[in-house]
Amino acid sequence: MPRMTRPAPNEKADLKSFRKLLRYCGAYLPAILIAIVLAIGGTVCTLIGPEKMKDLTDIIQRGVMTGIDMDAFVEVGIFLAVLYAAGAVLSYGQQFIMATVTQNVSKKLRSHINRKINRLPLNYFDTTTKGDILSRVTNDVDTISQTLSQSTANLVSAIALFIGVLVMMFKTNVVLALVTIGSSVLGFVLMFSVLRVSQKYFNRVQDQIGDINGDIEEVYTNHNIVKAYNGQEGERAKFNILNLKLFDSNWKAQFLSGLMMPIMTFVGHLSYVLIFVIGTVFIVNGNDAVTIGMLISFTMYARLFSQPLSTIGQSMTSIQSASAASRRVFAMLESEEMSDESAKTLVPEQVEGNVTFDHVHFGYLPEKTIIHDFSADLHKGQKVAIVGPTGAGKTTMVNLLMRFYELNGGDIRIDGVSTKEMKRETVHDLFDMILQDTWLFEGTVRENLVYNKQGVTEEQLDTACAAVGLTHFIKCLPQGYDTVLNEGSSLSEGQKQQFTIARAIIKDAPLLILDEATSNIDTRTELVIQEAMDKLTENRTSFVIAHRLSTIRNADVILVMRDGDIVEQGNHEQLMAQNGFYAEIYNSQFEQTSA
Repeated sequence: MPRMTRPAPNEKADLKSFRKLLRYCGAYLPAILIAIVLAIGGTVCTLIGPEKMKDLTDIIQRGVMTGIDMDAFVEVGIFLAVLYAAGAVLSYGQQFIMATVTQNVSKKLRSHINRKINRLPLNYFDTTTKGDILSRVTNDVDTISQTLSQSTANLVSAIALFIGVLVMMFKTNVVLALVTIGSSVLGFVLMFSVLRVSQKYFNRVQDQIGDINGDIEEVYTNHNIVKAYNGQEGERAKFNILNLKLFDSNWKAQFLSGLMMPIMTFVGHLSYVLIFVIGTVFIVNGNDAVTIGMLISFTMYARLFSQPLSTIGQSMTSIQSASAASRRVFAMLESEEMSDESAKTLVPEQVEGNVTFDHVHFGYLPEKTIIHDFSADLHKGQKVAIVGPTGAGKTTMVNLLMRFYELNGGDIRIDGVSTKEMKRETVHDLFDMILQDTWLFEGTVRENLVYNKQGVTEEQLDTACAAVGLTHFIKCLPQGYDTVLNEGSSLSEGQKQQFTIARAIIKDAPLLILDEATSNIDTRTELVIQEAMDKLTENRTSFVIAHRLSTIRNADVILVMRDGDIVEQGNHEQLMAQNGFYAEIYNSQFEQTSA
């Protein structure tokens, strides 16, 4: 399967994704508005402080020669203490609300992604690496969460403080306010110039983290293969290349974003110098509107003015990362889902097992059809073998039968009901499926055997385990059925396959799929399991993909596939008598053995 081509990120796409994130937070708008009100209240307390400090300074200045008015001094001092305490309480309330909102948004986002994964078609997972998917679910969501919980709350306060300080500066002195704003405009121009350049590197960082996670997941999952073929050096070189690319993008992103704080610090210091120079000129020239108290007050406002600018600069760095992460997360959330389902259902206990393939057409990519015109009419209780060379479409047909993929044309019917008209869960419930690749979950033996089936008795467990030869193994376990299995459990591939076959016996669905089910089992164990298989296939329609003689010769119907089409069908004797493609496969497979 070809991998999905990643679209090139751009600033507009990231801005659009961040807007989607903000709309995603719309349900929490009332709480956010309350937080904004609290932030404004805290800002007002912060802004009144310098004004009162000016009064306090003027009281001291006037009393240097004649004596300080202690009543006025104490009154202003108490007012300032109460004011700053109120500001602290309001700021805490605002931070608490924003932290609560952001964590709820993060929880909602993770839940949405979890539901989305269950609605995505299998071809999404075929065209996207597992590591990249995991990176979107974990790393990208964490990046968004950190930005919302830290930068968003600070940004609200910073914007409120910025506007309030601006008003107070103009109220205090228009000329000094214009000087401060002029120097800040220079800082903003420089900051946004850096943002424009650095955004592409933040995009690359998020994408390359997905790439490196995909590579790590692939190599670690197939670690034995890498070792067996001495591929360590090649994989290490590949990892080093990906790691170097991530390092280069991350370094550039952090270096450029790191320039913002020094730029804003420089702008702040520049504004202080200009304020004192121009203020001193006013005082020397006898401008009564400018006093030492007013100059100190305005300097405090200038410091407060540069503070939100620095906060905004820092927040923009986090927002850049969150924008890149949002683009990847929303790309996943907006991916095409599986088609809608109708409400038709079939009860497994009432299904006879008649299956019809009616001119089925399918391709993993719409422009590349691999199943051209597949038709077959199969009846209750028949054992159907699907044979053919590698790539003929055998496993693909099973995937279509299970409705893991949607047909491009034609229809598949079970007991006359189209699988398109059934819920996917209903289709899946009609089948037992035993694959060549085994999988056991981390949990007890019992949980693995009765996976997703309720009301299984101890007697049913014993019967299923005895049928596949697991009884002795389970009796030797420390806690029997309650023994926990995990990656550290020393189970052979054959034992894992015995577990999966026992799981199918316990489920007891009306239709059965065996895809090379005994390929990992030794010949002696296969004889035991084959008896269980014969019992398992009684009175149920079974589809067998296998190359072993024991599972092909005794089939009621053999479908011979070649290049996506059924070229022959019949039982073993009929097909051998035709002396066609099946006979060619059979003879080429067994003539060497007979020799």
